[in-house]
Amino acid sequence: MASETPTPSAEAESTVPEAYRPAPAADEAAGRSGDPATDAGETNVSGDGRRREPTEEKSKRQRRLEYPPAPEPLGVSVVDNHTHLDFRDGLISVDVHQAMDAAAAVGVAGAIQVGCDVESARFTIEAIEAEPRLLGAVAIHPNDAARLASRGHLDAALAEIETLAAHPRVCAVGETGLDYYRTGPEGVEDQQEAFRWHLDLAHRLGKAVQIHDRDAHEDVVRILLDTPQRPDRVVFHCFSGDVDLARICNEHGWYMSFAGPVTFKANDGLRAALAEAREDLLLVETDAPFLTPHPWRGRPNAPYLVPLTLRGMAETRGLEADALAAAVANNTRRVYGDF
Repeated sequence: MASETPTPSAEAESTVPEAYRPAPAADEAAGRSGDPATDAGETNVSGDGRRREPTEEKSKRQRRLEYPPAPEPLGVSVVDNHTHLDFRDGLISVDVHQAMDAAAAVGVAGAIQVGCDVESARFTIEAIEAEPRLLGAVAIHPNDAARLASRGHLDAALAEIETLAAHPRVCAVGETGLDYYRTGPEGVEDQQEAFRWHLDLAHRLGKAVQIHDRDAHEDVVRILLDTPQRPDRVVFHCFSGDVDLARICNEHGWYMSFAGPVTFKANDGLRAALAEAREDLLLVETDAPFLTPHPWRGRPNAPYLVPLTLRGMAETRGLEADALAAAVANNTRRVYGDF
């Protein structure tokens, strides 16, 4: 795998889905130079909940804002297990219908739209009512749980999440879990209590749970095992563990959803975990607009780029892409049901 994002040819750029192509006249009218390496555009909310300019990676390197070309369509359709269609990235705004039209054109038949705070959970309900190719998941992200608890606002937020999670097209509670990368020791207890609350909610509603686990594998597993009435269907979203965690998931029947990082050059440990995972527990996702798969790392992500990750997963496991896609599609139906 190459270590740098290639500069695509004009022919490749012409395959960008139409909805994701910026209109030159609109860029000029907006006062942009036309060079996405220097035009900041709007600010965006990053996966860690912090604001940043969309031209700037967290490393402070400039990034390109054009969406990548569409990959070759899959022969067997799959579902994007986790995406954030309300998070703006790139040069333009794309609505949920356009996003799913572009995804369908490459064999991505649907997606789980994830709301990770009250505002995005409300958006999720609107989206799943408007677009039949979407199902929803709602929760309070662990970083937000700690922040809201420190201000005395967590209980109110959880009460609204409980109401929204009862929607018949919400198929999962998530993303919830633990994130020790962004939250210091003072927020750990609040995160853990919120995680337990979400597990109980998913169990009471009979829905899956999507887990966000960053730098917290041991505590996530401990809390899951210590929860006697945990949900029947547990999904580790954007799986980031090692072979040992994959074996634990295999043992307990917990699903592992892989995203773009499994295609990154340096992530041999993550690919080893993928190779260890049971085939009947594999899912695929984008976590869009973040974590764009190779070779477009750093560009905006979207559900239509799922085939890149799926093919990378198939290569790691020594399978034909269609064979893995069929297994992933069956797993997805077991977790979430039919759309």
